[in-house]
Amino acid sequence: MFSSHSPHLSAGARLSLLQLSAAGILWGTAGVVVQVVASRTGLGAVAIGFYRLLFAAGTMLILGFPARRRIWAAFRSAPVAVLAAGAGLAAYQALYFIAVRLSGVSIATVVSLGLAPVLLSVWETIRTRQRPGNAELAASAAAIGGLVLISTVTGGGATASGLGLLAAVASGTVYAASTALSRRTTQGVPPLILTTLSGTIGAITLAPIAVSQGLAFTPGLGPIALLGYLGVMTTALAYACFYTGLRHTAGSVAVVVTLLEPLTAALLAVLLIGEPLALPTIAGSVLLLGAVTTLYLGAGRPASRERGSGPGGTSPERPAVPGGHADSGR
Repeated sequence: MFSSHSPHLSAGARLSLLQLSAAGILWGTAGVVVQVVASRTGLGAVAIGFYRLLFAAGTMLILGFPARRRIWAAFRSAPVAVLAAGAGLAAYQALYFIAVRLSGVSIATVVSLGLAPVLLSVWETIRTRQRPGNAELAASAAAIGGLVLISTVTGGGATASGLGLLAAVASGTVYAASTALSRRTTQGVPPLILTTLSGTIGAITLAPIAVSQGLAFTPGLGPIALLGYLGVMTTALAYACFYTGLRHTAGSVAVVVTLLEPLTAALLAVLLIGEPLALPTIAGSVLLLGAVTTLYLGAGRPASRERGSGPGGTSPERPAVPGGHADSGR
């Protein structure tokens, strides 16, 4: 899972898990906020997703204006990877929304989020020719089991359609591929710069679909503040944490940790919306927290599959951004 050859690297691996956990928790707060925005504005999920990326991109571009030359240099250093990361960010959100509409939240969540760690684990096994460690396998199984339990309670009883299942599978596949690509890209592009670029490209990619579904709503302080929260906190900050954590963490481990997203969403639904706290929710929460704890405790052990001479088993690539270094994105 991790490559830890010193206490310093062990601490770095654990910090990466904390950053990924923060991303998952922030993403988990989005569901309740999206429901409130939709009820107040009448906007569809894709339109809200577009505004979310638009606010995120605008915030990051304003904050990153003094470093605009570095941002442009980062894009020029890896244009295909950055474009793919941004397009992937928009694509798996749009596909997930389609899956929710056609098959319901439960099926869309279980298939799309549950498929990603499996695909990434298979990919890393093929790439490194090493099987996953027992702790990683156990954590993945527990996390997916917890996801299933939570989603069956929070997702309702929708019936799956063929197109809905296909969209969910496509969403999970794109999410897995985007995670793997982003992990490699963060070795040369500082995470905050990648957040800026991917958010901007994602907003541009999602714009045509959002426009076709309608973007008009009656502006008000409440809806705009909530859209701002979605953009700044659940996208800009969350993806900055995600991309930073990815630099020292295997992709298959990262997507397991970020399954804290549905756990957070379920708990907020209980606390803020008044949904009943069902036994499957409790059991699923225990499994998910146990999975993340297992990965966190294992972060200080010698590595299994992420070989290399740099931190976290990555190769010691030099940053592709002139005037910067791998740990700085501001």
